[in-house]
Amino acid sequence: MPADVDNAFDIAFWFADMALQENEYLQPQKLQRLMFIAQAYYCVAYNGRKLMPAVFIADELGPIEPNVYTAFSKGRPDVDARLFLPHEVESFLTGIWRRFGHYTTDRLSKMVRETTAYKQAFKRGNRAEILLDEMQLSFARAEQTPGVNQVVKPKIMRTQAG
Repeated sequence: MPADVDNAFDIAFWFADMALQENEYLQPQKLQRLMFIAQAYYCVAYNGRKLMPAVFIADELGPIEPNVYTAFSKGRPDVDARLFLPHEVESFLTGIWRRFGHYTTDRLSKMVRETTAYKQAFKRGNRAEILLDEMQLSFARAEQTPGVNQVVKPKIMRTQAG
């Protein structure tokens, strides 16, 4: 299934820019957790659709996307990223940021390491791939994470009549 954005860097830069706007330092591990959470909730909220073409692996510290992790290891990489994401994606990411952006890296790491998806992948071996289907199932069940309706709020449109 194709992803709704071209690459994982678009999502990484979006989170990095949000942190910058709010004068918050975004630790590399926190960025990884936010990207993992975004991919999982997007899959739940949009019936299996993929937010970004990314492969997450179960590292001992928590889930990481190894390409983005390596690229950001020495700071923000010089990569051409989209300035504007599709409105639906941007609204979704805003919900993720509002819900989880203020969490500490440790809190996010603890939360995602408790998910069934992470545990199953880590049991297969350190740095084993975390399958999208497992992420979707784990976050849909909301075992160790908030339910999708607590994260992604539906937009309410009002007319002039109210």
